[in-house]
Amino acid sequence: MANELAAVVMAGGLGTRMKSATPKHLHPLLGRRMVDWVVQAAQAAGVERVVVVASLDTADAFGDVEVAVQHTPLGTGDAVRSAREALTGFSGDVLVLNGDGPALTPDLPRALVEPHRRERAAGTVLAFEPDDTRSYGRIVRDLDGRLARIVEAGDASPEELALREVNSGIYVFRADKLWSALEQLEPHNAQGELYVTDTVGLLVAAGQAVAVHLAPVPWEVEGINTRVELAFVAAKLRDRINEEHMLAGVTIVDPTSTWIEAGVELEPDVTIHPFTVIRGGVRISTGAQVGPFAYLRPGTSVGVGAKVGTFVELKQSTVGARTKIPHLSYIGDAEIGEDTNIAAGNITANYAHEPGLPKGRTRIGSNVRTGVDNTFRAPVDIGDDAWIAPGSVITDDVPAGSLAGFPPRQETKKGWVYDKHGKPDR
Repeated sequence: MANELAAVVMAGGLGTRMKSATPKHLHPLLGRRMVDWVVQAAQAAGVERVVVVASLDTADAFGDVEVAVQHTPLGTGDAVRSAREALTGFSGDVLVLNGDGPALTPDLPRALVEPHRRERAAGTVLAFEPDDTRSYGRIVRDLDGRLARIVEAGDASPEELALREVNSGIYVFRADKLWSALEQLEPHNAQGELYVTDTVGLLVAAGQAVAVHLAPVPWEVEGINTRVELAFVAAKLRDRINEEHMLAGVTIVDPTSTWIEAGVELEPDVTIHPFTVIRGGVRISTGAQVGPFAYLRPGTSVGVGAKVGTFVELKQSTVGARTKIPHLSYIGDAEIGEDTNIAAGNITANYAHEPGLPKGRTRIGSNVRTGVDNTFRAPVDIGDDAWIAPGSVITDDVPAGSLAGFPPRQETKKGWVYDKHGKPDR
């Protein structure tokens, strides 16, 4: 159908300027790989089909996403042409996106497609105006505002070099016009490479209408080629994520020192203090306080009104409502109930048993009071209302209402807490 929309995401290059054994498009960025940001932006924009063009070495790295393999890196034109078989029979519009542009928002593809369809263009180029036009191809428009040509910087006249609009390398084409033009591409360099830019030139030369849409925010469309650029975009994405949380009712005391990855769930009235890192797959409930200098890793859930304080690391753990872990503790592979207080310097030693066995889990119940410098040798179960003596290594289960610890070897006084203080009424 003519109104269908597909996307070809070019992610086959190695990115040698990153100086890394990891292909550029697979570098991690705020909880996702670089290319995943592009794919998810396309899907959120309403793209029905996304085809990632990958190299043979990375073709298995994309999970459920449809992949086309570019067997030999022969330029962007060849990359898009590699996706043609995957889109056999598709007759709508095809977005061409760069896999190294993770700042792309869903609004931008939608904004590109709208004038493309309104003007019934064969293709539409996404232009932008960077502070430094560098070696970007310059956009030359005709009197009607449509594209006359794209001039590479090395071939441009002084007047053309003065133009502010440059080519982002992002396009949308009518599928039939795209495949026809790709068949006509010829290499114009010693490397034998084919470029999508030449596809645009062929359409213009054939008298086809090619429109131009100007991106409002330049950094959202610039590609990443170095780790310097990666760090710049990471900071921009951090600010975008933090702003979304703050507008939804979260207090982030110092957004510039707080790194929250994509996929984190924060309820209203959560407070995040400075120098905190929260990885994807973390959920924090309303009224909770986190940080400063906290590190929350995937699989962690923090309950209503709980506190995760200074230099506390959590991983694959559940923290109950109103429970406090104020400072200097590592809690991994653990479940902690409600209204518990974890004293300073506590560790759940989840790998302390025989080699080769899976990590053990620690369960600490509700209304438990641990002591300073406690280590819990998983798997171990601490019952509700129990107390733990300072400096203790807990190797055995502690029944509810008991007092345990007393180095060097664990001693457990069953029911001691209930005998001294009575059993809570709850």
